[in-house]
Amino acid sequence: MRFIASRENLQNIDLKSPATWIATFGGSGLLRPAPGTMGSIAALPFGILTLYFFGIYGLLIATFLLFIIGLWASKQFEGMVNQKDSSLIVVDEAVGIFIALIPAMISPISIILAFFAFRFFDVLKPWPISYLDKKLKGPFGVMIDDVVAGIFAAFIVLGARYAGFS
Repeated sequence: MRFIASRENLQNIDLKSPATWIATFGGSGLLRPAPGTMGSIAALPFGILTLYFFGIYGLLIATFLLFIIGLWASKQFEGMVNQKDSSLIVVDEAVGIFIALIPAMISPISIILAFFAFRFFDVLKPWPISYLDKKLKGPFGVMIDDVVAGIFAAFIVLGARYAGFS
């Protein structure tokens, strides 16, 4: 089992480029197995800390900014590795997990639920996530399916809070 991306995947990556570190969310997208899960795990503490110190509005702003920066980084990184929607790109997972955390309110149960609900929707890709993943290309296509998965997960967390489970 490998714990880092293969040599073939790494040969064209410019490790000095900010786009590399943003697209792979600090290198977490280079980890194996399951780089999407690794990216989500890496983003989780940043989302929690942002929510804790800056509240929901701070997390919303951070999510929006990361989305915009992620569009740029994804485009640059795709050109670098000459691969569309590379599995090494996990900034989209970071945006998705940030969205899923918005209704979590620093409750441990809500945070765990947000993580697992986001991973559920990101991996299984029910409609319309699957549609967006297949039909939209380029950086927007890379990012938007995880945005919608994050929104679905946020509704699960919100429903659990409303029902008194977190």
